[in-house]
Amino acid sequence: MRTMTSISLALVLALTACEGPEGPQGPAGPAGPNGEDGTNGTNGTNGTNGTDGSDGTDGTDGQDGQDGVDGRALTIQFEPTPFPETDAQKRDILASSKAWVDGEEYAIDYNTLARTGDAFGANTFGAKYDKDQTPLKAEDGSLMLTSSMDFNSFIPKGDKLFMVTQFETYPGAIYVSELTQDEPSGKLTVTSTQPVDLGDDGLWNPCAGSVSPWGTHLGSEEYPNDPWYEQGAESWDDYYWAVADMAYYFGLTPDDAFEDVVAAGWNGLNYGFITEVTLDDDGNATFEKHYSMGRAAFELSYVMPDSKTVYATSDDTNQPLLMYIADTAEDLSAGTLYAAKFIQTTPTGAPHGAGDVLWIELGHATDAEVKAIIDGGATFSDWWESASPVEGACPEGFTGINITTGGSPQCVRVKAGQEQAAAFLDTRRYAAYLGATTEFRKEEGFSFDPVNSRAFVVFSEIERGMESYGSSGRESSSYDSYGPDHVRFAYNECGGVFAMDVGPNPNLGSDYVVSNMYSYVEGVDMRPTDAYDGTPYDGNNCSINGIANPDNVTVIPGYDQLIIGEDTGSGHQNDAIWAYDMRMRKLTRIQTTPYGSETTSPYWYPEINGWAYMASTIQHPYGESDRDQSTGPDDERGYVGYVGPFPAMPWR
Repeated sequence: MRTMTSISLALVLALTACEGPEGPQGPAGPAGPNGEDGTNGTNGTNGTNGTDGSDGTDGTDGQDGQDGVDGRALTIQFEPTPFPETDAQKRDILASSKAWVDGEEYAIDYNTLARTGDAFGANTFGAKYDKDQTPLKAEDGSLMLTSSMDFNSFIPKGDKLFMVTQFETYPGAIYVSELTQDEPSGKLTVTSTQPVDLGDDGLWNPCAGSVSPWGTHLGSEEYPNDPWYEQGAESWDDYYWAVADMAYYFGLTPDDAFEDVVAAGWNGLNYGFITEVTLDDDGNATFEKHYSMGRAAFELSYVMPDSKTVYATSDDTNQPLLMYIADTAEDLSAGTLYAAKFIQTTPTGAPHGAGDVLWIELGHATDAEVKAIIDGGATFSDWWESASPVEGACPEGFTGINITTGGSPQCVRVKAGQEQAAAFLDTRRYAAYLGATTEFRKEEGFSFDPVNSRAFVVFSEIERGMESYGSSGRESSSYDSYGPDHVRFAYNECGGVFAMDVGPNPNLGSDYVVSNMYSYVEGVDMRPTDAYDGTPYDGNNCSINGIANPDNVTVIPGYDQLIIGEDTGSGHQNDAIWAYDMRMRKLTRIQTTPYGSETTSPYWYPEINGWAYMASTIQHPYGESDRDQSTGPDDERGYVGYVGPFPAMPWR
C-alpha cells in the first residue's frame, strides 16, 4: 500500500519532469499613485549672535558751511491806511500805525526829520547856494528855499549816522545831516546839517537815487539839455530846459546875457550824469560825477550785489534802459555801457505786456576821457551828421530814430572816430542809432530782490512810444514814426511796475544781467466807467485801491514786499505809498501825503544799529496840484522822514 508521502513525491517528480522554458516578461503595469507627503521636521535651534565689531576711527571735521537764514517766518503785515476822503485827511500825512513782523506787533508812524527852512546851527535846511556855498537870496533879502527834496539816504560811518538829502531843483543842492538814534526806541533826530561843495559846475536837477553796496550816496541829474539844441545857441531861449536858475550858481541870474553865463562857467554838457557822494567818518563829503556812465535824463542808478553791474533809468519820453559794468568793483570811474533791446513776446496791444531783453554795447570809457571831450569844446555837429526826411524816409546812409526833441523824428549818422563822444554825451540818440530800444516812457524807479533774483523797473505812464496806438483806439503819433516799434503795449495812463528776471551772462562778464521784462503790477484807469462821479473819490482817475503813476520802488528782501511810491497829479488826488505782498499778490496802502505833494524815493534800510527804517520824502506840498488849498508858506514846506521804526529785519 502506498503512503501519502510517496504519492506526493511521485506527483512532484512528475510535474518537474513536465516544466517548459521561462516565458517572456509581461508588460509593466501602470504606476501606482504617489504616496502622501510626509510631515515637516521640527525647526532647528537658532544660532547665537556674533560678537560686536570694534569702533572705527573718527573722520576729520569738514569746513564750516555758510550761515543759514534764521528759522523764523520772515513775514510782515501793515495796518492799512485809509484813502483820504475829508479835507482834513487830504491835508495830513496818514501812515500805518501798526506793523506785524514775524507775528509780533510794533507801533510805527511817519516821523519827520526835517522840513524846508528848519535851522540847525548856522545852516538852514533846503536853502539854495552858489559855487562858494553862499546861500542864495531873493530880491527881498530872504533865503531862496526849496521844498523839492527827493532822495534821502541814511549812511552809517564809524560810530555816527548821517543823512544825505538831494534837492530836485536848479541849481541842485545836497545837504549832509548828522542823526542821533535813540537807543530804547530807535527814533532818529537831526542834530546838524551842512551843504555839500558841488564844485565848479554845480548840480543840475537831481532826482532819485540809491545807496551803493559800499555805503555811498548815488544821485542823478534829470532832464539835461539835448545836445541838438547846442548848435549856434545865442540865448537861454534856444536851450531845452536851460532857461533855468542855474545862472544863480555862477553869481548871475537868468536875466543875464547868455554869453555872460557861459563866461562864468556854464557848459550844458557838464550836466546829465550819475553822481556820487562819499562821506568820511566825520561826515565830510566828497562829490563827483561819473561821466563814463553815460549822459541822459537820469532818474537814478542802482548797483547790484557784485558792486560792478549798475542799472540806470531815465525819466522822460522815448528813453533807453541802460546797464553799466564797471571795470573794478566799488569804482564807477571806468566801465562799459550797454542799452537794452526789447523784443516783445506778447500780442500787440494786449494788456500786461512782456518780452525778452538783449543788450547792445555802446562803448567803454573812463570819467577822465569823457570829461576831456567836454572840456575840449565839442558839440553836436562834431559828432553827428543830420538830415531831413525825404518823402517820409531818411536819405541813404542815415538812420531814422525815435526821439522827442530836436524835431521828431530824426535822421542821423555818426561821424567816423566820434563814437565815444556820441555814446557817452548823447547816450539816448546813440543807443537808438545802434538799434537799442528808446521807446520807454517815464522810466523811473529800479530795485532788486536778491532772494528771488528779480529786478523791478517802473513806468509811470504806459503811453506814447510804449503804446500800440492802433489797438488802443488812440490816434497815432510820431513817437514810433522813423525808428523801430519795439514796444507795443496796451495804453495805461495809470502806469505800472514791471519785473525782470536776473541771472549770469558769461558773455558780458556779470552774474546780474536782466534777460526779460514783464508786467507785474499796473494801475486801473477808472475814467471809462465814471465810477467815482458823485462820490467822495470824484477826481481820482485811477482806482483808489491800486497804484497811480508809480515813481520809485524798494524791496524788503526775504519778506517778499515791494514798496511802491507814487508821483501822480490826476491819477490820485493824494499820492500814496503801497506795500505789495509778492506772495499774496496783494496791495496795502501804508502812507498818503498832503494835497499836491509827491512821495519821492521810498527806500528800505533793513538794519541800522538794531532797527529798520523806510525812508520817505514828501516833496513840494500844494505844488503839483491843489495850489488853491494852501493856507500859506508853512503848508508848502517839504518833509524828509521815515516810516517806522521797525525791529532790525536782516534776511541773511
